[in-house]
Amino acid sequence: MAVRDNSGAVLDLIRSAGIISRVELAEQSGLTEASISRIVKLLIADGVVAETGRGTSTGGKRPTLLQLNRASRHAVGIYISNYRTRYVLTDLAGRVVAQCESPGGIVNHVRSEAIAEAQETITALLSAARVDRDTLLGIGIAVPGRQEVNKYLTGTQPEDWVEWDWVSIQQEFAASTGMWVAIENDSTCGAIGEFWISRAPASKDLAVVTVAAGIGFGLVTDGDVYRGATSNVGELGHVVVDANGPECPCGSRGCLELYASPANIVRRAMSDDILAAHLDLSGERDAMWSNFERIAIAAAGDDEGARALVVEAAQMLAVALVSITNILDLERVVLTGPALDHIGGLVADTVRVALAERAFARNVHLIDVRVSESGRDAAAVGAASLVIHQRLGATRRDRAGSQAPIDIASAG
Repeated sequence: MAVRDNSGAVLDLIRSAGIISRVELAEQSGLTEASISRIVKLLIADGVVAETGRGTSTGGKRPTLLQLNRASRHAVGIYISNYRTRYVLTDLAGRVVAQCESPGGIVNHVRSEAIAEAQETITALLSAARVDRDTLLGIGIAVPGRQEVNKYLTGTQPEDWVEWDWVSIQQEFAASTGMWVAIENDSTCGAIGEFWISRAPASKDLAVVTVAAGIGFGLVTDGDVYRGATSNVGELGHVVVDANGPECPCGSRGCLELYASPANIVRRAMSDDILAAHLDLSGERDAMWSNFERIAIAAAGDDEGARALVVEAAQMLAVALVSITNILDLERVVLTGPALDHIGGLVADTVRVALAERAFARNVHLIDVRVSESGRDAAAVGAASLVIHQRLGATRRDRAGSQAPIDIASAG
């Protein structure tokens, strides 16, 4: 278990509370009031916490209230997906203050192009938001797939596989921008972002399902994301939902992505000539996302055929989540990702009903299933939040794919 840094733990309590007094910090942290006073003094001097008025008296002096100083620090989040790249600039609370998107991604970009584009985009975001570069804590990068190499995305030769290797991305982004850089898979980023911006307390576990080209799963427990042995946790899309199902490119059979991914929904729609014509779907090879968006919009508008496809995919997602919920005894599941832009509510309703009917602990507690408010920005916001979370000292462990956290006094 990670050793909690006291200043990071106190900052986390302020984050999750929104507004809190020193006395409440002492009660919730278990630290003495003298220790809290010293830590808060440091946080205020460093500018990351501000005093904000007085609380209600309980018989003595009215307590001074504390909150995050949002504008004191910023972070850049970059989500490099297969066919597009999403950029966000966030403040200390994870609130997006500037954002943009480019059509380049892993499939149709090389690393050098992505780095050059990022340098220009970061400058533009800072200018648009009127944010001083000196307040930047660093750059967080979210990428799909596993930490090894994204073999299936670039080429067939080992030298091609290195193009989007995590270490190569991190090192070259850091060298070219001069910034501190963290990198994680998109589902992990989605989880830490949701934890940070939702002000979830560190004592509460939080599960996040990211639906993009693939389907990922992130888990926050004890105030930190669970990464597994090699930061490859969360491949929900490769949980087997049909042992006798078709072969999956991963080497297994009947994986969830074969039934519930956007690509499969499009494939099924294209196999129905009447539905494909009705929705004006394109047979072009690079039209998968535009086709999926047409289907999603139609499903949200109660088109019977499109809605049936989405519900069937959501039911298969629910099959996987029943098993995950039974293993982890989840209390809250947040759905996020660009594939849910139009159909998030429909998918959430379908999953919620299935868990209420089939989860092992259904008679003990309800399972809260909701759609993230971050939407399309979830992974990018999560990448930025990852930087904030690590650089402001939440824990002292080194992270796979990132540098060790630093002291708050030296951050920024």
